[in-house]
Amino acid sequence: MTRRLVLLRHAKSAWPDLPDHERPLAKRGRRDAPAVGSWLREMGCMPDRVLCSTARRTRETWRLMAPGLGADPPAMSYEDRVYEAHCETLLDLARQTEPTASCLLIIGHNPGIQDLALMLASTPDGGTEADLLQRATARFPTAAVAVLAFAGAWSRLGAGRARLISFVTPSDLRQPDQPP
Repeated sequence: MTRRLVLLRHAKSAWPDLPDHERPLAKRGRRDAPAVGSWLREMGCMPDRVLCSTARRTRETWRLMAPGLGADPPAMSYEDRVYEAHCETLLDLARQTEPTASCLLIIGHNPGIQDLALMLASTPDGGTEADLLQRATARFPTAAVAVLAFAGAWSRLGAGRARLISFVTPSDLRQPDQPP
């Protein structure tokens, strides 16, 4: 069975005088989050399980993107361990995914989200996959999405065992006349 792991860095947050955990989304983040949900639907990448950091900006990202998925809501949980998690913690959480799930979405923070995508991605021989990996390595902005595919059980997911099949940033999703 081919499984997908979707790694989403939260949408752009504001920087008010609040503790980091309580920072809300900025105007740009509120615009980008729904576009991510719609893109996932268009790509046929519908999660059946979602793990989301408990930080306000990740919760708001999920709340704004979920309607764009256009389907019944997936099993969803807010997970304290995703907040400020290192890639190893995120990998452990992914490995605990129930065997019936074919697509897991993790909404979290950098550097953990980017590091996990890069750790899991196998080294491509060139072509589109190499271009995607190069882009994800160079820059993983807010609301960027990495989609990885792998065969086998979630418990066997590990370094170099997945293929980076898609990487998209908010600027990729904007209409030409839309401001950055």
